[in-house]
Amino acid sequence: MGLDPGLRRLALGTLLAAYAGPVPPDWAVDLLADGLAGHTLFGTNVHDPAQVAASTAALRAGRADVILAIDEEGGDVTRLAHATGSPYPGNAALGAVDDPDLTRQVYAAIGGELAALGLTLDLAPTVDVNTADENPVIGTRSFGADPKRVAVHSAAAVAGLQSAGVAACAKHFPGHGATVADSHHELPTVDVPPAVLRERDLPPFAAVVDAGVRAVMTAHIRVPALTGDGPATFSRAVLVDLLRGEYGFTGTVITDALEMKGAALAAGGVGPAAVRALAAGADLLCIGAQVDAELVELVAAEIVAGIGDGRLDRARVEEAAGRTAALAAWTGPADAPAPVAADLGYAAALRAVHVEGDLPAAEAPLVVQVHATSTIAEGRVPWGLGPHLPAEVAQARAVAGETDPAELRGLAGDRPVVLVGRHLHRLPGARELIEALAATHPVTVVEMGWPGAWRPAGARAFVATYGASHANGRAAARVLGLTD
Repeated sequence: MGLDPGLRRLALGTLLAAYAGPVPPDWAVDLLADGLAGHTLFGTNVHDPAQVAASTAALRAGRADVILAIDEEGGDVTRLAHATGSPYPGNAALGAVDDPDLTRQVYAAIGGELAALGLTLDLAPTVDVNTADENPVIGTRSFGADPKRVAVHSAAAVAGLQSAGVAACAKHFPGHGATVADSHHELPTVDVPPAVLRERDLPPFAAVVDAGVRAVMTAHIRVPALTGDGPATFSRAVLVDLLRGEYGFTGTVITDALEMKGAALAAGGVGPAAVRALAAGADLLCIGAQVDAELVELVAAEIVAGIGDGRLDRARVEEAAGRTAALAAWTGPADAPAPVAADLGYAAALRAVHVEGDLPAAEAPLVVQVHATSTIAEGRVPWGLGPHLPAEVAQARAVAGETDPAELRGLAGDRPVVLVGRHLHRLPGARELIEALAATHPVTVVEMGWPGAWRPAGARAFVATYGASHANGRAAARVLGLTD
């Protein structure tokens, strides 16, 4: 027997799917007509603005009130500019500038671009307080390590996005900033009492709720005092008692991608994870990036089965679908935000650059970019100073722990060295490489990741950009005197 059509439609109304490629396949449109809540667009869905606008129009033909979401955080996490890097600095840079009005302007500009392309929900801002320098997944996606500063900028970001008519989704509740593991690959644990969360991690969420944020995303993290052995995504104590009861949130609770190991492994698959998340109080279930029609139907069938076998109360699923429908129906303010300067993002990134020590004299250096991997959240996006350097500036690439410093010294000759990296303090061999070069050459280190407390021994100058977007790279090149 097939699924009851009414229950299938109800289950589909809680699901946020995805598809591959630049053109929505027929099944992605057909499922919208059947009641699917919406789709998330990823980098593989984005070629150019005209193509994205055509895609969203095709999806909206399936159902007018579809949710069309994207992870457009600016900075290191961009889908629209995945081929070049974002023209906006990310949260860490905005937090370093510490001008809430600038943060609002940047997010209004991002929201304006999304709205013009037919996108309705930005899975941003990241409002986690990054208190762990070793955090492998948040880092420069955070406004900083101070809860009060992060709270102020989080509220400003929400106001900016939603002023453009694009719903904001603050993430990752109850706070991913103190973790030293990536929930894409495992279930991180934050073993602190609730009082620590209220003082350290939760103030930004209180601020965005007060600012009227339309959605909040769950974190696949374990907080034993609240969640027991499972993630917050499956915890009623977190999603209902804390977020709704204590903080008064009335909008839509969206899960982080259920395909992530932090959720899927804990539940035994995406389908069971969907049931557990709904039972805990989640409303809109982000399935993930690797999605096809078969997976959507599988998850919908699992939800219907959960209603039948008692794992789920039908009224809970109806509540979730109702909140999701309300998010889809939200259209934002009547007045669009005022136009912003074309170079807003680059000007903001320039304000964020922080220099310690003495920059070398204005002579052409050897610019060495140290290889760094990207997280799943970031994806493979170009970064560094290379795109902003004139042809006469010599460039080289290095792999920390593998590249012989003598080779780089030979390439440098009599020139100073500018060594560019991301999260250099986390790269085995990076410190040793810097020290070896600094023994014979003036070295300027450009840190385009989370700068934290570390500083390289022997370097003449340390430049922090607080991010690796296209805007951050251009700003660093200008500060170094390598471009106008």
